[in-house]
Amino acid sequence: MRLKTSFLKDSKHILWVKSFWCVGWLSANEAYSCGDDRWILCWNTISGEPTKLLQLPDFVFPLHLHWFPRTATSVPSSSKKAITNELFALSTTDGKYHLVSRSGHIEKSVDAHRGAALCVCWSYDGTALATVGEDGLIKIWSRTGMLRSTLAQQGNPVYSVAWSPDSDRVAFTTGQQIIVKPLQPNTKPLQWKAHDGVVLKVDWNPLNGLIVSGGEDCRYKVWDSYGQVLYTSAILEYPVTAVAWAPNGDYFAVGSFNSLRLCNKAGWSHCVEKHTTGSTFGLAWAPDGTRVAAACGDGHVIFAHMIGQRWERGAFELTLSKRRTIQVRNVLNDALDLLEFRDPVVKASFDFGYLIVTTSLQCYIYSIKNWNTPVLFDLKEGSVGLIVQSPKHFLLAEAGALHLYSYEGRSLPSPLLPVPRLPTLGQFTVSLCSDTLAVRDPIDGKVVHLFDTVTGRPLGIRKPLQHKLEVQEVALEQVGPPAERKLAFVDSNQDVYLAHVRLSAITRIGGPVSGLAWHVDTSLLCGLQDHALLLWLCPGAAFIDPQLLPLTQTHRDSPEVGKAAQLLSFSGSMVQVRRADGALIQLHTLPYPGLLHTQVTRGLWPAALRLCRSAKLPSLWAVLSVLAIQGKQLKTAELAYAAIGKVDKVLWLRQAMDLPSEAQQAKMLGLGSQANEVDHILTQMDGTHIDESSCL
Repeated sequence: MRLKTSFLKDSKHILWVKSFWCVGWLSANEAYSCGDDRWILCWNTISGEPTKLLQLPDFVFPLHLHWFPRTATSVPSSSKKAITNELFALSTTDGKYHLVSRSGHIEKSVDAHRGAALCVCWSYDGTALATVGEDGLIKIWSRTGMLRSTLAQQGNPVYSVAWSPDSDRVAFTTGQQIIVKPLQPNTKPLQWKAHDGVVLKVDWNPLNGLIVSGGEDCRYKVWDSYGQVLYTSAILEYPVTAVAWAPNGDYFAVGSFNSLRLCNKAGWSHCVEKHTTGSTFGLAWAPDGTRVAAACGDGHVIFAHMIGQRWERGAFELTLSKRRTIQVRNVLNDALDLLEFRDPVVKASFDFGYLIVTTSLQCYIYSIKNWNTPVLFDLKEGSVGLIVQSPKHFLLAEAGALHLYSYEGRSLPSPLLPVPRLPTLGQFTVSLCSDTLAVRDPIDGKVVHLFDTVTGRPLGIRKPLQHKLEVQEVALEQVGPPAERKLAFVDSNQDVYLAHVRLSAITRIGGPVSGLAWHVDTSLLCGLQDHALLLWLCPGAAFIDPQLLPLTQTHRDSPEVGKAAQLLSFSGSMVQVRRADGALIQLHTLPYPGLLHTQVTRGLWPAALRLCRSAKLPSLWAVLSVLAIQGKQLKTAELAYAAIGKVDKVLWLRQAMDLPSEAQQAKMLGLGSQANEVDHILTQMDGTHIDESSCL
């Protein structure tokens, strides 16, 4: 992946002093900039024509520009005009910040600081503004311009400020330090030394919760929200003057003198683009995350778009070769196809034999069996932030709503989340399978909503899944009957929990892990640790026979993984991982567990027994024990339990084989210590007299 830079017509302000610049996006094709010529310009990236909107008064120069967040809602203000989302805040050298409309009209000007107001930033929910200045003050304002509080006062100028994802804290720079300060009074701030020079810029992503900073020590760094450094760059040639997260949180841009760098969220660089326009003083991403604008020291505005994204599945390699072209290559016969689109590609996803491509207006569905005639339909909202695929259908997270579609392009009943407006969703907070959709609540991170994909309604009459800690990642099992569907999730402690989607059952199965992935064809689950790989060969054991769960879990030391690696996929007997330095590696696992699951799914129980006898692995016998109990194959289960020395379970099964079918079911539940369900089944057995002691 790389950036392709370009200049639009007259992309240079008329300058008599080369100094600070600011830039921001209203929509995917409309950007605004302002410089020391005091003109606010509107850039149409389609026509390439700039339009002059407003010139600031003499000796008033702009320093920072920030648009009202698109995920926030408009509300009326006490003035005659409402505060809408077509509004940006502009800080200037006279200590004021201004609320400017899309048409270039100054709606309000507020005296904020003594000296220059160096930075202004909207909260993600759009309810407040934060300003910082040369006087060292950090102030919080309502969106109508009323001062709410002076949050802190520093002895040095504060150059940058950013809001936390939940909009209840702000991170700001002072000297060599970054300080995270809650809005609540009398709360202790979090403070740490971030750089060996003055920290010039900081940005906080709302999806991944990570902080990126740049400073005069010629480094950029990635931090978690607790101040722990996750990545430190090598020393660059010049100070880092601008940093900005992409909306989806997968990458960020870094600006320096005569250079623009695209980085993965882990910190490593995708590419470095060199230019001759001086230092980069302002960076802003388009709402669709495909382009970044850079305001430069010599007065130019650079527009860069991403190309070179790659998708690989099976025998196909796909590459975004141009903004409107995807190249498809079949590695088996070296056949080449070019997919061309009317508008630039915004999002794409390739899985389960289908390619989903969205532009700003339309969605294209390609099958690997036919690349020539895609299914095409118009988007409802026009801005897709996330695509999630399953074997039968796919999900588009558009601006304000979730929409389900079949691969024939037919619209399915869409789920409704209990939030007034849907914010941007991350790829790890949404999971989709053939019958279920899981979405972590965008507001309350401890809640996971479960929907039926057929009706679009919440599953059954149960309430959303509630956890005691914030959920970081959700993953739905992709195979098996709907009645046995399971959801794995990771919480903020990095513990792994397994939930039965149709029942009110949640249990911890391990941890700590930094990522999860279900196998695409079987019920295997893998998790990633520092320098290690965890495998759950039969996670369902947690609900069938919890005592066997440790036997079905394997731990493999993998020093080549390193720290802070990202788990990408799990298919066949290979796990694909991206290391912290950006390298792709393949971790090989034993093929026996996947083969065993496949044989059991096909009902080949004798073949499953032969496989376990041949492999001679206790973990494989434990998996067969659980699957046999689930499939009501008591004789096979007896042999499997005997192979791993579970004599008590063998005796239990022999007793169960002599019971009627209803009591036998109760006996099997008792095997997994599910006594409450045993009682329920026994009370339902009308006219059958069974001694409970024989079951329990």
